Amino acid sequence: MSNNQFYKVLSGFEVFPILGPQSKTFKFIELDLSLDSPKLQDVDISSSEDLGRHIWNLLQKNRAQAAYGGYLERRGIYQRSDYFNELDALKERNIHLGLDIWIEAHTPIYAPLEGTIHSFKNNTNYGDYGPTLILRHQIEGYKFYTLYGHLSLESLTEKEIGQRIERGQQIATLGTDEVNGDYPPHLHFQIIRDIQDCKGDYPGVSNQLNLEFYKSNCPDPMLLLDLV
Repeated sequence: MSNNQFYKVLSGFEVFPILGPQSKTFKFIELDLSLDSPKLQDVDISSSEDLGRHIWNLLQKNRAQAAYGGYLERRGIYQRSDYFNELDALKERNIHLGLDIWIEAHTPIYAPLEGTIHSFKNNTNYGDYGPTLILRHQIEGYKFYTLYGHLSLESLTEKEIGQRIERGQQIATLGTDEVNGDYPPHLHFQIIRDIQDCKGDYPGVSNQLNLEFYKSNCPDPMLLLDLV
């Protein structure tokens, strides 16, 4: 099934707001963290505190509750971690495959569609997801997955593989920088068509060599979000 066909299958289903019904009244602003963003010239992106101040100042300036962005964005933020770096520029993982929603820690996260828990894990590499949850969904016989990264540790408690999740059920809360890979609080949300035997983890950042595969396997997350 092509991505266009996949979009068509899901377009007929009403998704639950991932930040809850109250988020329908939120003002969202788009956040640019790309390598060539002029707004990051004076920001130390290797520091979660400095980047956090930049984000919250933008939110306050725009009287917004949350910021979003990042799908297929080429970022410099991963250069701080050996987990992403490669000597060969073509192999350096710096192209973001999910969509980030930047909002304060402990914000509740809800399931946009019904499904079951596929897997969960605390990914503790520096700059990694931290606590991560993956749901499995099936619509009209078509199976796919959604990944939720940078959660709180409490989000992984009392979870069971195969546990049924209802549309609109709270599934997690956002973590702080101490547990989420050392980032300002945010949700990494990603759609995955083929999970490739991964459990509790899936690449959220690609290099240039593998980008075409991941673009096909990880469609635009805005398909299941309503942020604008």
